[in-house]
Amino acid sequence: MAKLPYLNIGCGYTYHSDWENVDFASTGEGVKAHNLLKGIPFENNTFEVVYHSHVLEHFLKQDAEKLISECYRVLKPGGTIRIAIPDLEPIARNYIRYLEEALNNVPGAAEKYNWTLLEMYDQVVRTKGGGEMVDYIKDTAKNNDDFLLERNGNEVKLLMENLRNPKPQTTSGSKNSFMYKVKGKLKDWLLKEDIKALSIGQFRLGGEIHQWMYDRYSLSELLKRHGFKSPKVRKFNESAIIDWNSFGLDAVDGKVRKPDSLFMEAVK
Repeated sequence: MAKLPYLNIGCGYTYHSDWENVDFASTGEGVKAHNLLKGIPFENNTFEVVYHSHVLEHFLKQDAEKLISECYRVLKPGGTIRIAIPDLEPIARNYIRYLEEALNNVPGAAEKYNWTLLEMYDQVVRTKGGGEMVDYIKDTAKNNDDFLLERNGNEVKLLMENLRNPKPQTTSGSKNSFMYKVKGKLKDWLLKEDIKALSIGQFRLGGEIHQWMYDRYSLSELLKRHGFKSPKVRKFNESAIIDWNSFGLDAVDGKVRKPDSLFMEAVK
């Protein structure tokens, strides 16, 4: 069966087999591995739909401009771009709300404030996988699970299950393996401070951190700068894309997959 003229870039493990799917590394059968910093590997005017979810924020501002320009290039005239990103606006509004409530000793406000700060900064400044969010989610004494689930949905639910009931870890790699020996040599050659700097640098270049954040105004302006028309905020289950809800990309069992998202569509 021929693919639909629909493209999902930076798809991770959330994709539909009827679409063209691209990510930095292949995450499953039919997912094309490609470095998206080098553009989108298709000809001009190829697709009727281009979609990406929680991808744009991982690009530096100037690289995000290039990515949106590439999305425009590969779309057919009249085609639709759909973007899902973490929405800065409710994080900023929650920050002010829970700051004021915490100062006034409103029960539960302090933990909502603490989590909101992590949403705002942790994935920007972290130097290890999961950052401080992992430590927060592990700690059941925070008594803030309902707010975490409201803000981050199934994603944080899975983290709660995995972090609070960890499975036994198997060791990766023998002490006789090539990479183990290489790491051992590096430790011999480098100072402790050098090793730490190298480790942090490798992590921060690995794609996990957020390089920028957007709201409905800045995302709309970004799209318009690159020729898109009529940017419109959408709900997770609302779209100009035909049969959108049948693809299960922004929903799990009829519920929003990433509740902290801003969904926006525009037309070429």
